[in-house]
Amino acid sequence: MVAPLPPIEACVFDAYGTLFDVHAAAARCKDDLGEKEEALSNLWRLKQLQYTWLRSLMGAYEDFWTLTGDALDFAMNSVGLNDPDLRKKLMELYLQLDVYPEVKATLQALKDKGLKTAILSNGSPTMLDAAINNAGLADVLDAAISVDPIRIYKPDPSVYGLVEKEMGVSPHSICFLSSNGWDAQGAAHFGFNVVWINRFTQERERIPGDLRGEITTLNQLLPLLP
Repeated sequence: MVAPLPPIEACVFDAYGTLFDVHAAAARCKDDLGEKEEALSNLWRLKQLQYTWLRSLMGAYEDFWTLTGDALDFAMNSVGLNDPDLRKKLMELYLQLDVYPEVKATLQALKDKGLKTAILSNGSPTMLDAAINNAGLADVLDAAISVDPIRIYKPDPSVYGLVEKEMGVSPHSICFLSSNGWDAQGAAHFGFNVVWINRFTQERERIPGDLRGEITTLNQLLPLLP
């Protein structure tokens, strides 16, 4: 269920896990990884997120590409892999992640309704440009906003504040969507109208942030817009 949305000027999306499948890189290396594929991919993603939170708390920012490599090193060592060529291949594939099937058509439909569209992501500008161009999304996005200029990661409130600065749209006129529950609630706590894309039937986080509701795929947003 989703509570009624107010008039919306822009729809803003998280990137990784929301538009782009973070497990696609490992899936493409399934022949190399064998039975370790799932464990490596899950741990890679977990450590990638943990490092954003820990480095934010420590005041020790490094860009998301660096953290992605650090997380992969941790994951590979944890599952007993020491293969520099495979590491290089996985990192290269992370710049070419698959988008979920409904993404481009949904973004196009939002543009056709006259709405602004954007990404707000922990990803570095280089990572986002590569992913967007690889997926053919450049023509259905007005902006790709990275945390890199302010050197801190979600869910710090200053990250969500970048949207108004970059797009000139006030928080109450923004619909924000993320598949990461902690990100969704962080954005809601900031003041966005947030719809959580709960793709994997996850439990709701016990942190502040009142969601407008949740959906399971991105195209379910369209009937909910005023």
